This record gives sequence, C-alpha cells and structure tokens, in this order.
Amino acid sequence: MILPCPSCAQSNRVPAARLGDKAKCAACKAPLLPVAHPVAIGSAEEFDELVRNAKAPVLVDFWAAWCGPCRAVAPELAKVAGQRAGSVIVAKVDTEALPAVASRFGIKSIPTMILFRGGEEARRLTGAMPAQAILSELSL
Repeated sequence: MILPCPSCAQSNRVPAARLGDKAKCAACKAPLLPVAHPVAIGSAEEFDELVRNAKAPVLVDFWAAWCGPCRAVAPELAKVAGQRAGSVIVAKVDTEALPAVASRFGIKSIPTMILFRGGEEARRLTGAMPAQAILSELSL
C-alpha cells in the first residue's frame, strides 16, 4: 500500500499486513498509522493484498468520479475512517480504473460498500448514506 504522509505528503510503502502496526514517514518521521483517511487502491494486486492480509476489517467503497452519490458519500466515508482509525481500514476502488475488481464482486450500482473480514465479504451496502448509518449497518 502506498500511503501519503499526513504531514509532508511523501509517499510511503506500507505492507497491508502492517497497517495495524506503528509506522513513521521515511522523510519527516511523522506517524503514518493508524490510517485515519480512505486509502485509494491503485491495482488489483494492491486490492488483493489489502483484503487478504489486513488484520483489521476493510471497508471498500466502489465508486466512480462521474457518480454524484459517490461524491456525496466520500466525506461520510472519511468520517468513518477518522472515527474508526486503527479498528477499520477504509479503502476506495475506482470502478473506472479497476473494472476487473468491480466485476469480480458483481458491482452493478455505485456507490457500493463491502466490508471484508479475514479476507471474506462480511456485509454489503449500496447507496449514499451518512457516516452513522454506515457504521450502524455494518456494525462497526
């Protein structure tokens, strides 16, 4: 996973299995973890690594830039990431950039959010909703 430093914006590589550990930025030494913001997924391999190896549950938002409801739910997912930093990882998969990943999970409408626990799909939500509804529906 490539994580930007919240202090200096330097890109840092952190293995998905270590996202629950402590890590510091290679450039400025500021803490990188816990991840308190949604993480953009850049490839199918990165997606697979995260879902398979993350110790915490992973909430994946399948979205597209042209989708109005996706843009509406983005700040709500940022709230979820901030409120549950360290206990859940929020990731974003752009369905236009990674159509094979979206197809693998049968994504037919967006936004769709899938919660993965231990590498397996545990729960699925479709549609824009506030952060509290997402947390409640997913039992986070």
